[in-house]
Formats: sequence, structure tokens, C-alpha cells
Amino acid sequence: MPASADQLQDGFLEFLATEKNVSHHTLSNYERSLRFYRESLGERFTNWPDLTADHFRAWLFELMKGEVSRSTIRLRFAALRSFYKYLTHRHGLPVNPLTEVQLPKAEKKLPVTLTLAQIEGLLALPHQLPLPKQAPDWLPHRDTAILELFYSSGLRLAELAGLDAEQVDFSSSTLRVIGKGEKERMVPVGSHAAEAIQRYRQAAQVHEGPLFISKLRRRLSTRSIDQLLQKYLRHSGIPFNVTPHKLRHSFATHLLDHGADLRSVQSLLGHSSLSTTQIYTHVTKTRLKEAYHKAHPRAQ
Repeated sequence: MPASADQLQDGFLEFLATEKNVSHHTLSNYERSLRFYRESLGERFTNWPDLTADHFRAWLFELMKGEVSRSTIRLRFAALRSFYKYLTHRHGLPVNPLTEVQLPKAEKKLPVTLTLAQIEGLLALPHQLPLPKQAPDWLPHRDTAILELFYSSGLRLAELAGLDAEQVDFSSSTLRVIGKGEKERMVPVGSHAAEAIQRYRQAAQVHEGPLFISKLRRRLSTRSIDQLLQKYLRHSGIPFNVTPHKLRHSFATHLLDHGADLRSVQSLLGHSSLSTTQIYTHVTKTRLKEAYHKAHPRAQ
């Protein structure tokens, strides 16, 4: 008896979680994309093996007509393509209909980065603002350590929130990071960040377990870390929204601006593909052109 649509989906998601070891975020995105497509067909949906390339071309047309962003479209189809690849390999589907569907090219948006002056102003704020009522004395030390580490090591938000005290090695000034897909990498920690972490750990008496804790001494969530960043942003005078990922962008761009090679930056960021890192070269090229046109007497 052929597998039902739900059985095929569940098997695919289990395959991603157990064999591919994808992140919870990716798993949720893929599950959502499959659900969106089924809902778009409504009663016309029978089962996944029954669909053809024309079905997916029609959906692509509807998404583009509805002015859905290219990045969202590509995310939805990445899930579908991965799913149909799984169906051909694991369930003997003779033809993968997604191979015949041509997607719009990805938009090349340059990452927004902060200047060094903006970074330094942001890093100084935790010790400049008044301490909230009933907040522990170590709170500014914690927030400084978080901001310093974001900029010093280019961590993802989830990576920073998931850190344990034991993952910081002060003797070698390195950090053992568990990244996407449970991949482990070693990341250098700058002297300013290392000193900030040591001051915080001593003040808060954090010697084991979660590195960054709340005032109730529980692991600080990704949401809480994002909220504290937004708090300092409101006092910074920076004229655009700053996310933890923009601090990661700034880390990579400033490294390349000062001569780091692309492969090293790829390794530090934990990118599996060099093409993901290459977007930062466009930023540095743009800065070089701007500097040239401003400074060279015969550039105009």
C-alpha cells in the first residue's frame, strides 16, 4: 500500500533530524514550507508523488504575482527540492518534478555593517546606563561580555545563547562553539572579550553550566539576548536596526577590511560553503571604491 502524504512528510522530517542532523530552525522552516504548499492546493492536493512540474510552476507564478520576496520563494522551494530528492532516493519516485522548475535568481543584498566607532559606542553602553531596579550588580558585566563576544567572535545568536562556561578556554584564548548541524569549531576570543567574560564570571560567580544567565540564574534565552541588544540600540544613536546578525556581519567585514583571507573568515563564521562568505567581499570592494573616489585626485 502506497505511503500517505503525511507518512512521506513525517519520514522526510525524521530523516532530516536524525540522519542529516539539521537545526531545529531549518526543520521548522521545511515543515512550514511543505504545509504552505499543501494548503495552497487545498482539495486539489492528493499526494506528493502525483504532482508535476506544472503544479510547482503554477505556485511559483502565484507567489511572484503576490510579490513574495525572492528569498522567501527560494526558501520554500529549497524545502520542496530537498523533499523530492528524498522521495526519489528513498521511495523510488521515478521523476523529480522540481528539477524542471527554474527559480528567480536570489537578490544580492549587501549586509549592513556598523562602523568601528558605532561598535565602540555600543560596547560602552552597559556601564554607562543606570542599573535597573532590583537588577544584580553583575548585570552590566554580563551585557558587556555578550556584546564583546558577538563582535569578537562573530557568533550566531543561538551559538552564543547555548554556550557553557566550560567552552571558554582562557589559556589559549579560544572558544569551542557548537554550530549548525551540531558541527564543532574553535574560535579565537579577542583580549577585550576575554577580559569582559572573566570580569562577568567573577562578578556573577559563574563557574559551570550556562555561561550567560538571567537574574534568576537560568540560561539566557535567544529572545532575551536580542531584547537586551535592542535596549542598548535605543540609547546608541545608531540610525538603523541592529540585530545580532549585523554584529556578525560587522565582525566578518572588519576582518576582511584589515587583510584577513576569505577562507579564514569562512572557518571563523562556521560557513559550510565559501560562496556564503563571499558576500562580504562585495562590502569591502564597495568600501575600497568609495575610499578611492574620495581620496584620489584624478578619480572624478
